[in-house]
Amino acid sequence: MSEIAFVGGATGYTGREVVRALRARGIDTHAHVRPDSSALARYRSEFQGFGAHVDTTPWEEAAMIATMKRIKPTLVFALLGTTRARAKRATKEGRDAAKESYEAVDYGLTAMMLRACLAAELHPRFLYVSSLGVSEGSANPYLEVRARFERELKASGVPYTIARPSFITGPDREESRPAERYGAALADGLLSVIGVLGGHTLKARYASNDAATLAHSLVAHALRPESVNAELEGEALRLK
Repeated sequence: MSEIAFVGGATGYTGREVVRALRARGIDTHAHVRPDSSALARYRSEFQGFGAHVDTTPWEEAAMIATMKRIKPTLVFALLGTTRARAKRATKEGRDAAKESYEAVDYGLTAMMLRACLAAELHPRFLYVSSLGVSEGSANPYLEVRARFERELKASGVPYTIARPSFITGPDREESRPAERYGAALADGLLSVIGVLGGHTLKARYASNDAATLAHSLVAHALRPESVNAELEGEALRLK
């Protein structure tokens, strides 16, 4: 059976690379873009240039269910995420900052995608990009919502693959994230020293991931039966 992929968070740094990697393998790909995105025309041109379909379903439960029923994806990539900077920008612009929170985006929209699959009576492989360091009861709101969704995904009955990368780096990132960039550089520097001293396991787990390699790895695991219901970290997310 031919694979059909739906990519939620396609306009993100990793998402754009996932769309590219899927199309490089000839997989029928639907890249989701918010219908009210100010960059819709640019993303439409970029994704159609890869040979992907552009989906503009609004983030509403009934609409997302209808889309899942229509597309019938066999692979669903959940790559959604926001930042504190977006919430601050929303406040400055007079918009509702709550709509840009980890609760609303990282958890809420991702959970909507999963519920839509279940309501459409579909059981696609659900590939979720979580985060290294996720644990139950975390005081960090970013990690807490991801731990909560991981728990729901595992209980859903949908076949899943959970990826937990460290810092995600690379060129041409549209959104400036200096803390992440400097954190990755510092961590990689320390890990290089640790690796020389014999700490290869630590280096493999905590070293940063570049978006293109991460995307290639996600797509490769999406097609591997042995990666069903797997939780992946470190070198498993750096496939060449």
